[in-house]
Amino acid sequence: QVQLVESGGGVVQAGGSLRLSCAASGRTFSPYTVGWFRQYPGKEREFVAAISWSFGTTNYADSVKGRFTISRDNAIKTVNLQMNSLIPEDTAVYYCAQQIPGTVVSLGKISPADFGSWGQGTQVTVSS
Repeated sequence: QVQLVESGGGVVQAGGSLRLSCAASGRTFSPYTVGWFRQYPGKEREFVAAISWSFGTTNYADSVKGRFTISRDNAIKTVNLQMNSLIPEDTAVYYCAQQIPGTVVSLGKISPADFGSWGQGTQVTVSS
């Protein structure tokens, strides 16, 4: 089973940038889809971005399109989330997770229920 560890969160002013990383240990991400999700206090986790490890195809939530970029680094088993033009509404705990083996995931319709091996999360705070 893969273990995931997120890093890179912090405090940034609106308009700034952060780069989150999700490192895998144990099994690799291949051939599954890896997603970034975020959670506001008292709310359910919501989809942010996802990447197919095998094909490199990506998808984004409408709220982050054009500002966030998800990428993968096969050599070091890492999935990154580059976040630019951050706004206060991006303040949340960010998690990465891997598609649960055996599930069918469509990049066009990502559900947190199809993902597992959740990391511990990393806090992103955007000040206005």
